[in-house]
Amino acid sequence: MMDPTTDNAGITGDPGKARASLEALRAEIAKAVVGQDPAVTGLVVALLCRGHVLLEGVPGVAKTLLVRALASALELTTKRVQFTPDLMPSDVTGSLVYDARTAEFSFQPGPVFTNLLLADEINRTPPKTQSSLLEAMEERQVTVDGTPRPLPDPFLVAATQNPVEYEGTYPLPEAQLDRFLLKLTIPLPSRQDEIDVLTRHAEGFNPRDLRAAGVRPVAGPADLEAARAAVAKTTVSPEITAYVVDICRATRESPSLTLGVSPRGATALLATSRAWAWLTGRDYVIPDDVKALALPTLRHRVQLRPEAEMEGVTADSVINAILAHVPVPR
Repeated sequence: MMDPTTDNAGITGDPGKARASLEALRAEIAKAVVGQDPAVTGLVVALLCRGHVLLEGVPGVAKTLLVRALASALELTTKRVQFTPDLMPSDVTGSLVYDARTAEFSFQPGPVFTNLLLADEINRTPPKTQSSLLEAMEERQVTVDGTPRPLPDPFLVAATQNPVEYEGTYPLPEAQLDRFLLKLTIPLPSRQDEIDVLTRHAEGFNPRDLRAAGVRPVAGPADLEAARAAVAKTTVSPEITAYVVDICRATRESPSLTLGVSPRGATALLATSRAWAWLTGRDYVIPDDVKALALPTLRHRVQLRPEAEMEGVTADSVINAILAHVPVPR
């Protein structure tokens, strides 16, 4: 594994070194964020699959810090947008600005023109502004005044939302939820992790100064591109493909759900399983890879029946029950 303190001057296109570099992310981000390995892995999987991530957790569990630390460790640019009820689409995508000196309109890029866009509290803005991200997330471009403008590569939207506060919020529509590759839940830290967090702060840790915390770039765009090429070559057997399809079809037949997983969701599960298989050192997918990524890939693509929700059924419990009943290929 690459030394996490190594500078990023030696970016390479070698898949093996790219894997080692991405594995080193955990150690590097751990300098700023305590105990969020699953979320770090999910963000890396999303980058490998050219997808986007919805981060859900109560305030104060380091969602923003996690994205900033990832951007620093990958040497990528990042921008943050605080979504509010009065935010306009042009505040995200950019707009044409009149220049009195030249008597012409020029395009002023919005914060979406970055590598990692942190859409903070995305459910606090109206649907019109939420939908301004749809083209950017799906087409990797922004169209202003009829002119498409490509976004940088890599490009990832990491949106956050608070699961316990509903007043003044606008739930994301199914069409936009389906655009997120993964929905990652950020839990409250364990007792020991919380002790570690407080100890760091007592010793002078400043979450606004990641460089002082020792977070350095351990991978870059070339590593990411080499990793994506290697993931694309990861073998998927016909049995695994059928297994993914059977899981997704079972959600459409579940009596607890009014909305099951679409074919786009099945494609997403296959993609994330391949990325996870490659990250764990294999060039082929096994059923355990599918099981490992099923919850974060599918939980936001299903909709519970009201009566099931009243009985305490959750999307995770339904998916876990389906995983327990769908036959696993040998």
